[in-house]
Amino acid sequence: MDFLVVDVLGKPLWMWLTFVVVVLVLLALDLGVLHKDSREIGIKESFVLSAFYISLGLAFGGWIWYQSGEQAGLEYLTGFVVEKSLAMDNIFVIAMIFGYFSIPRAYQHRVLLWGILGVIILRGIMIAAGAAIVENYNWVLYIFAAFLIITGIKMLLTAEQEYDVSTNPVLKFLRKKLPVTDSLRGEKFMVRETDEKTGKLKTFITPLFLALVMVELADVIFAVDSIPAIFAITTDPYIVYTSNIFAILGLRALYFALSALIHRFAYLKYALSVVLIFIGSKIFLADMLGLAKIPPVVSLTVTLGILAAGIFGSLWATRNLPTDTSHGK
Repeated sequence: MDFLVVDVLGKPLWMWLTFVVVVLVLLALDLGVLHKDSREIGIKESFVLSAFYISLGLAFGGWIWYQSGEQAGLEYLTGFVVEKSLAMDNIFVIAMIFGYFSIPRAYQHRVLLWGILGVIILRGIMIAAGAAIVENYNWVLYIFAAFLIITGIKMLLTAEQEYDVSTNPVLKFLRKKLPVTDSLRGEKFMVRETDEKTGKLKTFITPLFLALVMVELADVIFAVDSIPAIFAITTDPYIVYTSNIFAILGLRALYFALSALIHRFAYLKYALSVVLIFIGSKIFLADMLGLAKIPPVVSLTVTLGILAAGIFGSLWATRNLPTDTSHGK
């Protein structure tokens, strides 16, 4: 059993295996028990599942605190909060994608499922590459920090602009190069149908597949923001990856919980902008103050304060707006 204590990216193998087992159990529970059939997920169920996933993410942070100490625990919790918050912004984009393709809620969970599986693999690759780069070229952290500041300022200036799916060049390319059905074919991504021009059977992709591609692409774009953000908090690959994945695992449940309340989060994007600017600035601020890094407890406190102000400020400002009850109860 000595192999279990072999060092893998700074942590013993058994810690990685523990994380993998937890994730596999959650995916099996989600796929094989909770949502094995296509159906609409109501708001109440979504909030319960969201609370479950958030509790698990926080509990895992407590376990890291116990195993690796206070600093590691605080870094994980800060990363988890930042990643979860950025995921909320991603939800707004996903809602626009589903709206553009007129995807019924009963089929949305299938797209989100495959989207999340893709995220787990994609972010693993990106984080491993980022960890290798940071380990060999520590100065890259300053590039990440500057990028976060620029991204935060850009997000702040364009907070009122909505994402226009129709202008996406990847979508235009797919529609030009691949045969697409004129409407959905249930929950199928691809179908074999007779081509009206040739009279022969041909493989067509469906709008559901296009929605999946757009969701995956949206995550790639958000990963470009979120991964530098977590590396600006900690360079420990284990904390970076686990906080990312635990924040993403509950994305499906969080989507269905918040999709009917999107109009209530008027100031969230402004808060996220300030968080990105703060996360990027603290690396330069630490150098100015002669510190190795800003203390994790300070980073966590400031991040929570900014997000709380954005969320509660939004809910208060929109308190008289009706809730969209068309998505189930």
